[in-house]
Amino acid sequence: MEGGEGTEETPLPLVLTRFQLSEEYGFLLPDPLTELPEPYGPWMEIAHDLPQLIASHQLRSQVHQMPQLSTQHLRGREELHLAHLVLSFITMGYLWQEGEEGTVKVLPQNLAVPFWEVSQALGLPPILSHTDFVLANWRRKNPNRNLDTIISLPGGESLRGFILVTLLVEKAAVPGIKVGYRRAICAILQLDEETLHKALQELAEPPRGHSLPDFHVFPLSWKDNPAMPDGLIYEGVSDEPMAYSGGSAAQSTILHAFDELLGIRHSEEMVPADHATAFLHRMRDYMPPPHRAFVEEIHRAPSLKQHVLSSGDARLCTAFNRCISALAEFRSYHITIVTKYITVPPSALEAKGTGGSHIFSFLKSVRDTTREGMISA
Repeated sequence: MEGGEGTEETPLPLVLTRFQLSEEYGFLLPDPLTELPEPYGPWMEIAHDLPQLIASHQLRSQVHQMPQLSTQHLRGREELHLAHLVLSFITMGYLWQEGEEGTVKVLPQNLAVPFWEVSQALGLPPILSHTDFVLANWRRKNPNRNLDTIISLPGGESLRGFILVTLLVEKAAVPGIKVGYRRAICAILQLDEETLHKALQELAEPPRGHSLPDFHVFPLSWKDNPAMPDGLIYEGVSDEPMAYSGGSAAQSTILHAFDELLGIRHSEEMVPADHATAFLHRMRDYMPPPHRAFVEEIHRAPSLKQHVLSSGDARLCTAFNRCISALAEFRSYHITIVTKYITVPPSALEAKGTGGSHIFSFLKSVRDTTREGMISA
């Protein structure tokens, strides 16, 4: 947040629904659709069979036989999100069916054009992003409300577990988003130090951790990926190749929102072409526009850190620093997950993450600059 900038632009009451945030589910799409209308049956049939089609090396031939479908029959945000989810997973399988040595340079028109049109309608890039992978990719599979994914890729239970645990982390962060956005910012605007202190105490309580199963990372990106150095041509959309970063935890709005709330500024001293600040800001382009607007609104609000500093209140400083510590601990936990649970070839770990970042140097830099956000005694 930038101190003193745009205070009058932060309306009261602070309503989450203005940013397509759910009171119960936060940034998750509430109760996503699991089936598209009848005209889109060919997409759904392929999407539901993706693991088998990829394993049997038959997906590309199935896509080539897929009819060219218009997107004009899609109605509303839920149908568009499911269409984007389905087309992004089919695209990912089509490209990587033969592994990194057998990628293609062109996405066929019957897939590329509808994927592009749905992406334009949602304000999302035409690639599988965190929104598809997690936020819109869940359903209740029985009356006991057990969760399952809607669409999957090869990886079986381990991939399913990876997606659903990430989903649970998103949901666990909802109380913190409410406390930080509603109560902390309102307390600053109303100069209510007691409410602010209580809000910071609640915010410092970390969400419960979850362990993840082993999961072999499916290559997700065609930006900064040596297997696809020129990017991908979307046939029928552009004759020039385009490059996009794939799904990454850096595309989750949660941590961007907490960074802005706590005034965290990340390092610009990493690899020059991909330092932390530039990478994280680029990842905001992969969020749904209303979620991006939520982060920007917190950025424009009065600075929590400056308010705590100027208050001279030792209780507020201690509570603020506990929030910083909790966020740094969460990021350390994320590093542990990457190191211990996500099994990828060593060369990939040394080089790029799923979104195209230099994974360990990036994660450690972000964690360390989070710690540097503490207020000195």
